[in-house]
Amino acid sequence: MARTTFPPERLAAKLVEIAESFKALKATASAQPSDDRKIVALKTDAQNAIEAGDLAKADALLAEAQAEQTRGLDRLAAADTFSRRGEIALTRLRYAEAAAHFANAAAVFPPHSSHEDERINYLQKEAHALFKQGYEFGDNGALLSAIERHKRLLELLPRERLPLDWARAQNYLGWALYRLGERESGTAKLEDAVVAYREALKEATRERAPLLWARTQIGVGVVLMRLGRRENGTAKLEEAVVAYREALKEATRERAPLLWANVQNGLGNALRNLGMRRGETAKLEEAILAYREALKEWTRERVPFGWARSQNDLGNALAALGRRENGTGKLEEAVVAFREALKEWTRERMPLEWARVQTNLGGVLAELGRRESGTGKLEEAVVAYREALKERTREGAAFDWAATQNGLGNALTSLGERESGTTKLEEAAATFREALKEWTREREPRQWAATQNNLGNALATLGGRESGTAKLEEAVAAYREALKERTHKRVPLLWATSFGNEGVALMLLAERRADAVMAKTALSQINEAFETMRNGGDAPNAASYERQLPRARALVARLSGR
Repeated sequence: MARTTFPPERLAAKLVEIAESFKALKATASAQPSDDRKIVALKTDAQNAIEAGDLAKADALLAEAQAEQTRGLDRLAAADTFSRRGEIALTRLRYAEAAAHFANAAAVFPPHSSHEDERINYLQKEAHALFKQGYEFGDNGALLSAIERHKRLLELLPRERLPLDWARAQNYLGWALYRLGERESGTAKLEDAVVAYREALKEATRERAPLLWARTQIGVGVVLMRLGRRENGTAKLEEAVVAYREALKEATRERAPLLWANVQNGLGNALRNLGMRRGETAKLEEAILAYREALKEWTRERVPFGWARSQNDLGNALAALGRRENGTGKLEEAVVAFREALKEWTRERMPLEWARVQTNLGGVLAELGRRESGTGKLEEAVVAYREALKERTREGAAFDWAATQNGLGNALTSLGERESGTTKLEEAAATFREALKEWTREREPRQWAATQNNLGNALATLGGRESGTAKLEEAVAAYREALKERTHKRVPLLWATSFGNEGVALMLLAERRADAVMAKTALSQINEAFETMRNGGDAPNAASYERQLPRARALVARLSGR
């Protein structure tokens, strides 16, 4: 959901967070030597309004001063006042208004005039405001505009004459492409972002500009990690780890503590995703250490949004580790971390980040619920997912919307397994089908396969409660779809999951059809899944399939007449 205004009741809290910006704003309305008496009076009143915290009044007074300057044909002063109004709009979180003011300031000067530097500065501020509008309020149109502005700025900052300014512009372009790319289901914008960052590194070298080089390495790491999450292999994730470790060579805690924390947090993300993909707890433990390092500098008081981000990411690592352990200690720690993050990433302040944490919280609550006898945690998980969907819309963030739909479907399936009716299971199947509208095989093969598997689980449970075979047949079809991507060679444990699940569904079908051949196939698949899981070190899933083996063997014996 895109928003262009910020709720008044949150303004005071937001001003506290951007105290440094507010301090700078106090000089915004200062009079200039060339101002006439009327404009000096208006600017003085505007400055007093800023001191009193009445930014709306300050903006109105500057608008009046701006009108006077325009009537007096004082172009330079008019541009300056447009810019000052833009700064006030930024402080009020009216980013779209700010962008318009900065654009108006730039438009005062024709291209290639004696004021070209001022014009470029205003265009940079416009692009920054559009980016803020797009990032903080989920406005994809604003992000597209920011990308267009940054591309134009690259033309105005020639690499040969201004190499570091050009590199910075490439950095800003990369960041805007990344933010839009993470919301889209394809990878084109993300790949463009990598190109932009690597272009920047051609000029922002470690020797020439060490901290800019480090920041650019961070950008490379961020995008590679996102790309790696959408691919089946680990190459991109490994490259991301390398990029972050490179950045730490210059972004040290002593030289740049907040940047160092940023790198530690990004390194944690890359390690976490690598650990999850490989099933390595050592990488997850490394990730947790990296997040705890980041939180030493990213404190809530000093960097509230960074603190919330690290809390969220720490929660994800704890949850991933907790899913591999028998107890619930790490999962409960994850819930605490997510709830901490929600203290700063509120729906009003950061709607899309709030939705992300709600989705993550839903996932860990669902995992806890599956390990408990009651339904309390599962019901909490469903609530969390539904909350997230209030902001994660298909129109605004298709990939994330699908992820939340998939998580909601899993929670509803687990809840439906505990209840006697079929309502929750039917709702789960419908939810998975919603997710598959965006997580297609062509765009998101790994997620598509996972959702097909999850759809199969909901349908198989439904089929077990119905007298016919239609739902079981649909379940088998869904598992077979998943196996088109989950091959034994590429992802053996995921293959075993879908192959074994299909075997269980086939066992139920064989029982209802009295089909001895199908029963033998089912037994073979369940047994092969069990052995693959056991040999691959996945004891919980191995035990799950092992429990199905006696029933499958008995069915084969009965249908074979033995």
